[in-house]
Amino acid sequence: MEWTRRAFMKGSGLALFSASFGGTPLFLSRAADAANNPLTHSKRKILVTIFQRGAMDGLMAVTPFNDPALAEARPNLFMSLTDAENKLTDLDGRFALHPAFAEMAPLFKEGRLAIVHGVGSPNKTRSHFDAQDYMETGTPAVKGTRSGWLNRAVGLLGHEGTPFRSVALTKTLPRSFYGKAPSIAVNDLRAFGIQVPGNPQAADDVEAGFEAMYAKSAKQLVQKVSNDSFEAIKMLEKIDLKNYKSGDGAKYPESALGRRLQQIAMLIKSDVGLEVAFTETGGWDTHVQQGTTAGSFSQKAVDLSQAVSAFWTDLGTYQDDVVLLTMTEFGRTVHQNGSMGTDHGRGSCLFVLGNNVDGGNVYGNVPEKLERDALEDRRDLPVTTDFRSVFSEVAGKHLNFDASQDSALFPGWEGKRLKLMT
Repeated sequence: MEWTRRAFMKGSGLALFSASFGGTPLFLSRAADAANNPLTHSKRKILVTIFQRGAMDGLMAVTPFNDPALAEARPNLFMSLTDAENKLTDLDGRFALHPAFAEMAPLFKEGRLAIVHGVGSPNKTRSHFDAQDYMETGTPAVKGTRSGWLNRAVGLLGHEGTPFRSVALTKTLPRSFYGKAPSIAVNDLRAFGIQVPGNPQAADDVEAGFEAMYAKSAKQLVQKVSNDSFEAIKMLEKIDLKNYKSGDGAKYPESALGRRLQQIAMLIKSDVGLEVAFTETGGWDTHVQQGTTAGSFSQKAVDLSQAVSAFWTDLGTYQDDVVLLTMTEFGRTVHQNGSMGTDHGRGSCLFVLGNNVDGGNVYGNVPEKLERDALEDRRDLPVTTDFRSVFSEVAGKHLNFDASQDSALFPGWEGKRLKLMT
């Protein structure tokens, strides 16, 4: 009786990340077996993605500080480069990085970090749910797509992988990982178990059911599970979750994102075959009291910046193998609202970090003056770069997909990649 993740998911219909017996997740034991063969996964490239849920204000993250129209549209939110209290980082004479992203600024100056501005979906929905779904499936305006773009990317890798090839550090399996290629979702590597979204009692009931099921076949399972457990313990000792210390003095923030990126770094450095990773951070929906150097936006930006900076430092010599990509479902309105915040908009910006990224540049097309006539629907930063142009470039160049495979990665898309990888 062997429980694979695919069979388990099919039989239970639950969004879960592991089944365990005697406290040891079975997929870990298979990863341990694969880890004993370094040729299976050594020196493979790794794509790490972060979804900023809630719609980040790209015009505040990376602001065109010379634009008088933006200053007029945001009397309480505009940040001037000449105001020393703002501590903006001038990127290229036109755009400046918000001070909350200060720890990422050196990466831009070093040419490792690229920014794409005016990026988003061609679909104009302002629904968080729909926009996130379209971005994760990679098929804007098509609701029937069953697979996620990252799952399809894994399918295009063209080689066998370990059970750790595709991992989401999230509470439930994200839409990006839906599909045929096996993936796992782990909220915390230190606490494996069964998860039923939004229903803790159901999780308890499911676990009780499995205990009864296991009891019926304990004799057949015990020898195999004991052997698997031994291999899994060896792998866990290699990762040493409890005593893991970040490399080069990296200091992660005490937050969910900080913990998750640290654990992604653990998986990368333990060489268990990770190739595509996903995590997320919420709270970017800044309708009220968005603030400038203080407020809800700044708090989230500090967390993201510190977590990404620590992650990159932690990787050390593994940096050459990793590219990190951020995404958000849409941006915010150019004009501030009556609650000192911004409402759902269109274009935003994203970050791409890696040693093979043509960094130190702000890509994309933002109008010179954000006057109403230059805005999408006279209210929003126009979407001038389709997110698929960025995703296909990053995934394709880093994971070695040919451009001819872009139609498989993003069905129905006929656009071109945005050149930002060396």
